[in-house]
Amino acid sequence: QVQLVESGGGLVQPGGSLRLSCAASGSIFSIYVMGWYRQAPGKQRELVARITSGGRTNYADSVRGRFTISRDNAKNTVYLQMKSLKPEDTAVYYCNADLKTTILGSERNDYWGQGTQVTVSS
Repeated sequence: QVQLVESGGGLVQPGGSLRLSCAASGSIFSIYVMGWYRQAPGKQRELVARITSGGRTNYADSVRGRFTISRDNAKNTVYLQMKSLKPEDTAVYYCNADLKTTILGSERNDYWGQGTQVTVSS
């Protein structure tokens, strides 16, 4: 069993900052890629940012320069530092991990957190 638990969401004014965290736990053999996705009401889920175990990152154009993704491999945790937040950043943010479990013969698979709400409003 694998669990991803997010924290750090909330209400913030435009121009403000928030930091999201996501900790993975359970029968984890190796985590290859960790990332953040978001889904606004009436819209499809979209990639925000992701990071490989080696530290390679990529960002959605809409957040590049404002958001920073990082991870602590020893803690199986990924972070998303969000600055200069805009109302259009309002969404449920989901943590994602591409990983392999310790179960013999398991393949790489995607796991998701339960989501954390980020609301940017004055």
